[in-house]
Amino acid sequence: MNEFISDENELAHAIIGIAIEIHKTLGPGLNQETYLECLIYELNQQNFQIQTNVKRDLFYKNLKLSQEIHIDLLINDILVVEVETSEAVTELQIQKLLKILKNGNYKLGLVINFNSTLLKNGIRRVSNSYLLEN
Repeated sequence: MNEFISDENELAHAIIGIAIEIHKTLGPGLNQETYLECLIYELNQQNFQIQTNVKRDLFYKNLKLSQEIHIDLLINDILVVEVETSEAVTELQIQKLLKILKNGNYKLGLVINFNSTLLKNGIRRVSNSYLLEN
């Protein structure tokens, strides 16, 4: 049923709800792979279309660079999710997600930091404002 959500905002809301449920059960303090595993499990249970550890080419102007961009989760081909377990969401993490969004022409992404005491304080929505305006 959820594989048909095609609105980024509605999808982001659903993913945040799933992340909060995982965080309520496990709490903070585990490694990134554990939270990612739980998130993938829940997304599969709810029939979301997901791609994990996605690699995309990185470009500078017309030059394809040797470094690739890695995406933790791509959901329904429209929402990028990066899972973190750091002290706090940093500007560097936000900028990395913004690069992913711009490079892949995605409109919206989430950084979810499961190491937050209150998960809503560890979630950052990042938008590719150029695409949202067009």
